[in-house]
Amino acid sequence: MYKYEYFKIVFLVIISIQLVSCNEEILSDDKKEPDYSNSDYWASLPESIEKDVDVFFVYPTLFGGTGKMNMDITNDEMRMRVQSVLLKQSSVFNTDCNIYAPYYRQMAMDGLTMDQSEREIYFRIGLDDIEKAFDYYINHLNNGRPFILAGHSQGSQVLINLLKSRFNKPELMDKLVAAYLIGYSLTDNDLMQCNWLKIAQTSDDTGVIITYNTQSANAEGSPVLLANAKCVNPLNWKNNLEYAPKEMHLGAVFFKDNGEVDSTVFQFTDAWIDENGALVPGLINSDLYSTSDFPEGVYHKYDYSFFYNNLKQNAGDRIKAYFNKNK
Repeated sequence: MYKYEYFKIVFLVIISIQLVSCNEEILSDDKKEPDYSNSDYWASLPESIEKDVDVFFVYPTLFGGTGKMNMDITNDEMRMRVQSVLLKQSSVFNTDCNIYAPYYRQMAMDGLTMDQSEREIYFRIGLDDIEKAFDYYINHLNNGRPFILAGHSQGSQVLINLLKSRFNKPELMDKLVAAYLIGYSLTDNDLMQCNWLKIAQTSDDTGVIITYNTQSANAEGSPVLLANAKCVNPLNWKNNLEYAPKEMHLGAVFFKDNGEVDSTVFQFTDAWIDENGALVPGLINSDLYSTSDFPEGVYHKYDYSFFYNNLKQNAGDRIKAYFNKNK
C-alpha cells in the first residue's frame, strides 16, 4: 500500500511539472511580439501589386477567451477564423485594392466584462501589434500608394486609436482615401479631440470616416454603440436622419461559415439613422438575425453583409474621387 501511494505521488508531481511547463510555453507564445517583416504574421499579404490602392484591414473579435485574455495568433484554428472573416468582410475591397491584413493578439471577448483599467491592459497588447504592423506596412510595403483603412468591431476600435495617434501627420492624411470603421463607435468627443478626423458627408468625399452600428429600432444595450456615436448611412452616405428607401440598396451578401457566398438579396432593406446614432434597417426580421452574443435586435454580425454591395461600390467611388482630386 505504501509503495502504491509513493508511486501515485511521484506520478502526480511529474504531471504537475509537465502542465506548468506547457502553460508557461503557451503563455510565452501569447506574449511573443509578432515580427511583421515575416510574412507568416500577415493574414493577407499580396504576392504582387496589381491595384493602385491598398486596404489595411483589421479583423473583428474572434477569440472568446479560455482563461487567456489575448488571442494566440500561432493557433491554426484562430487563423482559420481570421481567413474566413477576411472572405466575408475585406473582400468588399478586393476589386479595387491590394489587401493587407496583419494577425494581431486581439483582446478576448471576455475582456468586455472587466473594469476599464484591467481591460485596457489586454486591449493595448492588440493595439500595439497593429501600430507596429501599420508602421511596417507604411515603411516597407506601401511604396507611396494611397490606402484605405478598414475594420470591424474591435478592429475598428483599434483603428480609431491608430487614427488618433498617427494621423495628425499630413503625409498620412494625404494618402488616406477613407476609413471604414464599422461595428464600433466614433463619437463627438473623438472628433473634438482630434480635428484631423472628419466624418463622411457624401458618397465621394475623401480622407473621411465611414462608421455605423446596425440594430433594430427597439434594440437596447449594444456594447459597441456608445453615447454620442456618429453614423453614416451606407445607402445614401449621409450622416443625418434622412430616410433611405430600399430602392437604394444594391444587395446584401450572406456567407457560409467557411466564407463562401451563400446568397445575395437585392433591395434587401431601407435604412435610417435614429436619435441614438444607430443605423436602423427597417425591413429586417430581428428573429432571423439576432445572435446570442449580443442583445436582441443588435445586428453586429451582419454590419458588412447587410450592405455589402453598397460598400463595395462606394469604395470604388471614393477611390475614383481621390485620383480625380489628386491628379
